[in-house]
Amino acid sequence: MFKKIFLFIFFLFVAYNLKSQESDLNHVSETFHSISSHDILDYAKNLSSPEFKGRLSGSPEFLKSAQWVASKLEEWNINPLGDNGSYFQYFDNPYTEVFNSGSVSYIYKNQNGKKIVKDYRFPDEYFPGQNSGSGTIESALVYVGYGITAPELGYDDYATVDVKGKIIIMESGLPVAKNHPEIEKWVPYDYHQYKFNNAVEHGAIGWLYINKLANPNTSYHEEIVYAHIGEEEANDIFDVSGKDYQKVKESIHKNLKPNSFALQGKAKIKAETKHYKNSKSCNVIGFIEGVDPEFKDEVIIVGAHLDAVGNPGKLLPGALDNASGVADIMTAAKALAQSEVKPKRSVLFILFGGEECGLLGSTYYVNHPKVPKENVICMINLDMVGNGTGLALWGGASFPEITKHFMEANDNYIHRSMHASKARPVTTRPRTDGAVFTMNGYQSFAVGTTNRVKPVYYHHPLDNVDALTPEIMEDAAKLLYLGLLGVANDVGLKSVR
Repeated sequence: MFKKIFLFIFFLFVAYNLKSQESDLNHVSETFHSISSHDILDYAKNLSSPEFKGRLSGSPEFLKSAQWVASKLEEWNINPLGDNGSYFQYFDNPYTEVFNSGSVSYIYKNQNGKKIVKDYRFPDEYFPGQNSGSGTIESALVYVGYGITAPELGYDDYATVDVKGKIIIMESGLPVAKNHPEIEKWVPYDYHQYKFNNAVEHGAIGWLYINKLANPNTSYHEEIVYAHIGEEEANDIFDVSGKDYQKVKESIHKNLKPNSFALQGKAKIKAETKHYKNSKSCNVIGFIEGVDPEFKDEVIIVGAHLDAVGNPGKLLPGALDNASGVADIMTAAKALAQSEVKPKRSVLFILFGGEECGLLGSTYYVNHPKVPKENVICMINLDMVGNGTGLALWGGASFPEITKHFMEANDNYIHRSMHASKARPVTTRPRTDGAVFTMNGYQSFAVGTTNRVKPVYYHHPLDNVDALTPEIMEDAAKLLYLGLLGVANDVGLKSVR
C-alpha cells in the first residue's frame, strides 16, 4: 500500500513538473515572439535623431538621450541602480563643441613656381578635430611618423626634426604589429592623447592626423588647431615633395626606425570650437533582481555604449555605432522584465557613456561597481550589433557553460549561422567596454553579428538607420533574452561565490 501511495505521489509530482515546464516554455515562447524589429528600429531611430545631436558624451544632448533611455527602463519597471537611487552614475567628461566643419587647405608652388591652394572637402577628405582649439593657423609642414618619443625603446620620431611653430603630419597607431614580442612596451605610445601631448611638448602649433574620422578620444589644448586627413590626402602632400608616402611608412615598419622630414608647402587649418572642461557624463544602470533567494546575489552584466561622436559640422547619427547595441539591450531588458518566467539570478544593464572618449564610462564603473565583482557571472558587451545575417559570440567559446544557453537558443528558436571564438587577453590598447572588464578580471564576451550586408560608415554622417539590418537586430535581441534567461535559471551553473 505504501509503495502504491509513493508511486502515485511521484507520478503526480512528475506530471505537475512536466506541466509546469510546458507552461514555462509557452510563456517564454510568447515573450520571444513579442520581440519586434519595428520596436527595435524605433528605439534606434530615436537615439539617432537630431534631437540628441549625435550623443557626444559630456554634452547636454547626450545627457538628454540618457534620460530618455532611463525613462523607458522606468516604464518597464526595471529598477534603478545608479547614484542616489537614480538610473545615472556620473563621472567627469570634458568635451568640445564643434560649431562647423572648419577648413583644411594645402598651399604649395608647382614646378612653374605658381602658387596652388588645394582646399579639402569635408567629410570626404578631412574631418575637423573634435578637441581642436578655436582659430586659424598656417605654417610649414613636418612629417613626424608616429609622433613617438620612447628612449627606452630606442625610438624617437622627433630626434632629427625641429617642429617648433610648425604643423606636423602624424600617423595614428604604432610602427609595430600586434604580434610584436614587446608589444606591451609600445602600447602606452598608441594612445591619441599621448601623441597629442608629445607634439605640444615639442612645440608644434597644430597637426594633420592621418586618421580620417570623427574622434573625440583626443587631448584638448587651447592654442592647438588640428584636423584629420586620410592617406590619399597624405599622398598629395608627399607627392609635391617628391616622396612616396606608402614607401616612407613601410620603411618605418620594416626597419623600426623613424623617417621624419620637412615637407614642401604649408597647411592652413581653421576651426571654430568651444571647450567645456567641467562637464560630466553618465552611465545608465538598470537592475532586474533575481527571484531565487539562493541565486539572486549572482549577477549577469549586459552593456553597450550609449554615446556616439556628436555633430562636428554635420550630424553623425551613430546608428550602427552604437544605437544598435543599445536598442538590442533595451528590447531584451523589456522582454526579461515583462516575462512570466522570472530570472533566478539578477541581471544588471549598463548603457555606458564616454566610450568614444576613451572608455571613460566602463572604466569608471569597474572602479566604482554597483554590485560586488566576485558576484558577477559574466559581462556581455554589444557594440555595432545591427548589420549582417549571422550571429556571433566573440570570446564566448572560452565560457562554454555560459554560452551554451545562447547556442541552444539559436539552435532551437532562431536558426541563424552562429560563430563563437576564444577570448583573447588584452595586450594592445583596449578598444571596447568589454575589454575594460576583461582587463579588470571579469569573464567577458560579446554578442555580435557576421556577414555584413550593408556598407559600414564608421564615425561618419551616413551611419544612420539606413545602415541597419532590422531583422538581425530582432534576432540579436531574441538571442539575448533567451540566453540571459537560460544563464540566470541554470541552477547547475557553477556558483561564482
